[in-house]
Amino acid sequence: MTLRQLRYIIKIVECGSITEASKQLFISQPSLSAAVKELEKELGIEIFYRTTKGITLSIDGNEFLSYARQVIEQTQLLEQRYTGKNPPKRLCSISTQHYAFAVNAFVELLSELDVEEYEFTLRETRTNEIIEDVTNLRSEIGVIYLSDFNEKVINKLLKENHLRFNFLFEASAHVFVSSKHPLADNKRVTLEDLEDYPFLAFEQGEYNSFYFSEEILSTVPRKKTIHVSDRATLFNLLTGLNGYTICSGVLSGDLNDENIVSVPLVSDEKMRIGWISSDKSHLSPLALSYISILKKLIAEYGFKTE
Repeated sequence: MTLRQLRYIIKIVECGSITEASKQLFISQPSLSAAVKELEKELGIEIFYRTTKGITLSIDGNEFLSYARQVIEQTQLLEQRYTGKNPPKRLCSISTQHYAFAVNAFVELLSELDVEEYEFTLRETRTNEIIEDVTNLRSEIGVIYLSDFNEKVINKLLKENHLRFNFLFEASAHVFVSSKHPLADNKRVTLEDLEDYPFLAFEQGEYNSFYFSEEILSTVPRKKTIHVSDRATLFNLLTGLNGYTICSGVLSGDLNDENIVSVPLVSDEKMRIGWISSDKSHLSPLALSYISILKKLIAEYGFKTE
């Protein structure tokens, strides 16, 4: 086993494929595949599952990756101490459902970071992809929510992938609407009030199940539904079509359109928002800082955190 092989494994996980990793490492794909197979044979484990759709880390691979990263980080520290090399880039990757507070925390993390080089990734993406990102250690943390409706299914999936849900805060149901929406000045609204307006929801791709929906009350029949893939589009449609979406009610003026308002929805449903992490790896200091900032921001919004 060599440091080069460890770096190969880390790069493959970062890229999500051997093909892309070989390009970034400037070696041929067959050579990279051979190096991985040689390492697997030496260790007596299967690091990657190989399918027609690509590769994913095995359970042994998850554990091996955690050790490999630690070895490479310690190697970099040794090189920095004894050879005078510049400090390595700071790395951090977060995956999240479409929450402005998660983006705000990311911005604050970077603002407080006093280093010359870093390489961070923030993915606002689909629920299943968040779980896959954390499972395969492409992201250290994933931000999702649980409810009475989806909790059993999501927790089963988390358990199967050796992931843990860490509670942040609980929020009542709200709707986001345009400030010019006919219901914008209501103290609260009901589903009946919203019946004739378009419902906007984040699409979930091939995992477009009610259980993976980012919006609670996803099983309620609606006359008009529009699926979108990003937050900016959703807000444009809220304004242009008098649409609405169901959310936690945490509205950030820094990142959200100032013409969007939050109105409480009459419902007993609750969103338990939290972060997921892998049992197979230890969180980096940067990831722990991100969680600390998340808790601080949520408290500033008036929510009680644990």
